[in-house]
Amino acid sequence: MHPKLKTIGREAVSFGLIALVLLAARSTLADHYTVPSGSMEYTLLPGDRIFVAKYTYGFRVPFTDWKLTEGRDVERGEVVVFDSPVEDIRLVKRIVAVGGDTVSIRSGQVSINGAPMGSVTDMREEFYGERRVRLNLSYSGGEDYGPEIIPPGFLLAIGDARGNSKDGRAFGFIAEDSVYGRAVAVYYRSGEGLCWLKL
Repeated sequence: MHPKLKTIGREAVSFGLIALVLLAARSTLADHYTVPSGSMEYTLLPGDRIFVAKYTYGFRVPFTDWKLTEGRDVERGEVVVFDSPVEDIRLVKRIVAVGGDTVSIRSGQVSINGAPMGSVTDMREEFYGERRVRLNLSYSGGEDYGPEIIPPGFLLAIGDARGNSKDGRAFGFIAEDSVYGRAVAVYYRSGEGLCWLKL
């Protein structure tokens, strides 16, 4: 074989291996996602690009849904990416309730086990531990919900723009195993450019 062809062949194989490693990393470690709608305002805006950590809830075999490790449980208040149980689309929503919680939503305000998550001074804020969430209630609070007990292994995911979000109030609980990854930060926002806005 001609030496130039050998060199081209080696370079093509090297490029292919690098591409495969990068795709495998994207499949199991981290990925990105572009926010398609305003259902998560004001936390996320349409067009935001977010960094998604896929390893948080367990490492998976590349290009499959088979878990190699369990990872940690999804926590209340986290923003996650998952496949819609009713449409062929990927969604980004906030987990407001986890297995064992009794959850109700009235006028857009979440209560867990009878305790409101909202601020007593500003109904447009909720607190999930250290996470402070600014809600968009300009579309109203959306549908009331519950009280419902979340079964073990399941989650309730809803949008921060409570009146502008097709979410768990419509399609029900999602399985914890179906969560694709945790949204860590906005890394690009229109008008601001590159940034790192932690979620």
